[in-house]
Amino acid sequence: MNLTIGFGSTPQEVSIPDNLVMGILKANEAEICLTGVDEIKRSLENPIGTTRLRDIVKPGEKVVIITSDITRPVPSYKIIPSILDEIYEAGVNKEDIAVVLALGSHRVHTDEEKIKLLGERVYNEVKCIDSDANDCVRMGETKSGTPVDIFRVVAEADRRICVGNIEYHYFAGYSGGAKAIMPGVSTPSAIQANHSKMILDNAKAGKLEGNPVREDLEEAITYCPIDFIVNVVLDEKKEIIYSVAGDYIKAHRAGCMFLDKIYKIELKKKADIIIVSQGGAPKDLNLYQTQKALDNAKHAIKDGGIIILVGSCKEGLGSQIFEEWMIEANAPDDLITRIRQNFRLGGHKAAAIALILKKAKIFLVSEMEHELVKTIFMEPYDTVQEAYNAAIKELGDDVKVLIMPYGGSTLPIVND
Repeated sequence: MNLTIGFGSTPQEVSIPDNLVMGILKANEAEICLTGVDEIKRSLENPIGTTRLRDIVKPGEKVVIITSDITRPVPSYKIIPSILDEIYEAGVNKEDIAVVLALGSHRVHTDEEKIKLLGERVYNEVKCIDSDANDCVRMGETKSGTPVDIFRVVAEADRRICVGNIEYHYFAGYSGGAKAIMPGVSTPSAIQANHSKMILDNAKAGKLEGNPVREDLEEAITYCPIDFIVNVVLDEKKEIIYSVAGDYIKAHRAGCMFLDKIYKIELKKKADIIIVSQGGAPKDLNLYQTQKALDNAKHAIKDGGIIILVGSCKEGLGSQIFEEWMIEANAPDDLITRIRQNFRLGGHKAAAIALILKKAKIFLVSEMEHELVKTIFMEPYDTVQEAYNAAIKELGDDVKVLIMPYGGSTLPIVND
């Protein structure tokens, strides 16, 4: 069997005997009725768990729309215009509306980036600003000690509307919902307090109930209420195929259920070898982003197996702190110990990789220097075929190989 695996802008080929391939994970078929802006309008007209947005907001109220920054695939320029139309129907003035780009721990945007994210209409019609971690209000504290520090514009608003996309998140279960507030418009200390729970057993992709990270960030909303959400599910081309609107829990959960129908794949057994890719550019520019595919693959690899992680990583590791942690460690266990003693954003992805290395080897097919790859506890290869051949040589040819061409999207579930 000849397979094409995404790698930067130039896909790679690999040949594997048919009898060794246990499966190729791709999205399940699902009935798609409307797409794009039409689907956004349908969801706004049929909210889940609330009345329509136009019946929630009132004239004279200060309204904020919180949406994702440029590191996320949310097509805000397709979503927010329809939200604005609903708000205007309620009699709210443009001057009373602000769109806040939730930076989390990321950098600020240029004006050009804001226009790209939000579109000309939104950018020119209402105030569009970045969140600012240095201008936050302490609104409370969760039971586990996470400070609810919220960007002042959001904290002082009368109504809060959150926009996002729903996909698997490797320790919060799913993206979307309350994540627009926490960590979206919070402070580094609050984010670290919440994310430090990622090392607990139930903090994993596809899990909501009992997930300590998700429960903590949703508890934060009791101090900073969300009045309405619009969350979308995207296909592999980043087109809107489903939208939910309404209550930040009920609507979000409906979106998660739809995501599961498409992207959660049940397997009867685990694989000896997994070949996993983000699908190519731009999602594999660096190891920091490519790690997402690796983390989904971990759910389907046997103990002692080999994960062949395929990603250009032409920009290297992608985060200074992530790079420092990976290079400074003498062994994977050092990273796990370090994250427990001193949680740091960036370091958390290094620890996530270390946890995988405890159960499987990682062969990295990338454009990174081989010596650098070796220092971060992975085996370097230039081609998928070379990595596959090496894996077979090590494990023998009586193995089962799983292919995950869109590893960041598909979540394998093995009930064994």
